[in-house]
Amino acid sequence: MSKITGFLEQPRVKEQYAPVDARLKHYHEFLIPLDAPAARQQATRCMDCGIPFCNNGCPVNNIIPDFNNLVYEDDWKAALDVLHSTNNFPEFTGRICPAPCEAACVLNIDGDPVGIKSIELAIIERGWQEGWVRPQPPEVKTGKRVAVVGSGPAGLAAAQQLARAGHDVTVFEKNDRVGGLLRYGIPDFKMDKSHIDRRTEQMEAEGVTFRTGVLVGDWEDGSKVTNLSKERVTPDQLREEFDAVLLAGGAEQPRDLPAPGRELGGIHFAMEFLPQQNRVVAGDTLKKQLRADGKHVVVIGGGDTGSDCVGTSNRHGAASVTQFEVMPQPPERENGPLVWPYWPMKLRTSTSHEEGAAREFAIATKEFLGKGGKVTGVRTVRVEMRDGKLEEVPGSEEVHKADLVLLAMGFVSPVGSVVDAFGIAKDGRGNAQAGTEEGSGYATDVPGVFAAGDMRRGQSLVVWAIREGRQAARAVDQYLMGESVLPR
Repeated sequence: MSKITGFLEQPRVKEQYAPVDARLKHYHEFLIPLDAPAARQQATRCMDCGIPFCNNGCPVNNIIPDFNNLVYEDDWKAALDVLHSTNNFPEFTGRICPAPCEAACVLNIDGDPVGIKSIELAIIERGWQEGWVRPQPPEVKTGKRVAVVGSGPAGLAAAQQLARAGHDVTVFEKNDRVGGLLRYGIPDFKMDKSHIDRRTEQMEAEGVTFRTGVLVGDWEDGSKVTNLSKERVTPDQLREEFDAVLLAGGAEQPRDLPAPGRELGGIHFAMEFLPQQNRVVAGDTLKKQLRADGKHVVVIGGGDTGSDCVGTSNRHGAASVTQFEVMPQPPERENGPLVWPYWPMKLRTSTSHEEGAAREFAIATKEFLGKGGKVTGVRTVRVEMRDGKLEEVPGSEEVHKADLVLLAMGFVSPVGSVVDAFGIAKDGRGNAQAGTEEGSGYATDVPGVFAAGDMRRGQSLVVWAIREGRQAARAVDQYLMGESVLPR
């Protein structure tokens, strides 16, 4: 290990952010990554814990103690090689992953964990700066063709792995730019889209073909999911043209809130709101943009998507922003010895919350109020947990002023028409049914068609999408070649 007593001598080193007043004026990233000396200092805190629980806490099983030690020894290129051996896109996870690895860090039992995520980001940023991140085209081509449907993190990871194995890979994306929910679901102030663009360039140099604006299958009328396609291909066309097809789209079907007054104007899904702003930042001109300027905004849903709505609304110049969460407020710090090494339930304050938002916990929406067909308020009631169920608190009803309501309560499934078009069996939640076992994992009940990421497991984290994309690539490679040298 690095410095064996480092965790006793060094406090946790945190990344810095631009001041709130300054960052609210733009949509650029405001995270300030650790410089090399700070990252090395942080790496000294990685203790000789015997069993590195962080490895299993990380969905892609990053070899964390090894790259920490290499950073401490100032061998950044080797650290990058170790990092890339398990994670195709550490610049994505280094910015937007919630870092379950840190929750599993042994130091987290009764103290501050190693800042693994910040070290990861420092490594990959150093790699890009030094020119170490280069295309890795295959030495031998197999002549096999693979179609990947969806260009989010699962599709990109799978496509890169399959291309490096020598297959001819074409990625189909229904929107006009590569990236999936990375592109249109995550605000630019959390992750600049140039990080996607430079990976796309690398993958094209490795032989991956990207076809944007192409919808696979039919489209559900009335769907609120962003669809910028100008061309359509059928599943039969893909199965005829390619030797294997991998479905790797995102879980984009949002959860609705069918309360009285839902039909009022001014009530929108978060994924109607967020993609529009990302498109404007990218330079698109929209005929009409959904904006929060001068409005009293209510965001229903306490997760990351809701937090993104808060940050975007504040940048629009909202009069006020209030975020609802139906569950009770969790403790500010978990009981480490009780829950470690698992992901703890605790209060998490995002950078968007720090920029300004009223947070209401244990609150449920009873009714949307309106006038002249437009929403004017939300009638709520307080709830509390009794015998494992949320029940209303008598006499706790109140009305919150609202000119714009954003529904950010998660996603229930991928767009059903894509899965249905292939005739694939679905699980009880509407996801493509496929297992993860070695040998036949990620294969659906339709021969030659595989599924990974949100398409298979439902709404999840970017790091889980990358893991599934990598594992699905191995499964597809085995299907095509009888064996695979790709890592599982």
